[in-house]
Amino acid sequence: MENFPIIKTERLILSQLEEKDLPFIVGYLQHKIYSDLTSNIPYPYTESDAKFWLKMANEAFENKSGYTFGIRNKEGQIIGAIGLHDREDDKAELGYWIGMPYWNKGYVTEAARAIVDFGFKTLNFNKIFATHFLHNPASGKIMEKIGMEREAILKEEVKKDGEYFDLALYSIFKNKD
Repeated sequence: MENFPIIKTERLILSQLEEKDLPFIVGYLQHKIYSDLTSNIPYPYTESDAKFWLKMANEAFENKSGYTFGIRNKEGQIIGAIGLHDREDDKAELGYWIGMPYWNKGYVTEAARAIVDFGFKTLNFNKIFATHFLHNPASGKIMEKIGMEREAILKEEVKKDGEYFDLALYSIFKNKD
């Protein structure tokens, strides 16, 4: 795939992250709750963090190892991000975040369904998995809504700010029973 894909859903446009998105990304991720609920978003979140993330996202696409999409409303304004990253053996990891003003509106579920479909039909993955901190059950609900099932609890899987956290591991397969 030479050009980054654009995926349209009923309410959203999923497309490549751009430099013009950086101030919005930094603005959304300023809230400490993002760091508290995710394993890889730092606090405070700075412009250099956003630039580094954009660079990594672009390199992953160039290397065909990952796709990080901006979640946009129909007007093209970024409201979050979602990614699918190749973890070898025909499996990929799903990750996402959404700006607080857009929480509890079904946007991540809508985007995740489209990305899982893209992962199976276009990228031909066999398995797509995702994890969440146990203290973030809303993320697990999204995973369940898109057809993922909980596979395991990974004990003390992540060390963040000097503390160990368990993760719930969810997955979905291309050929579900």
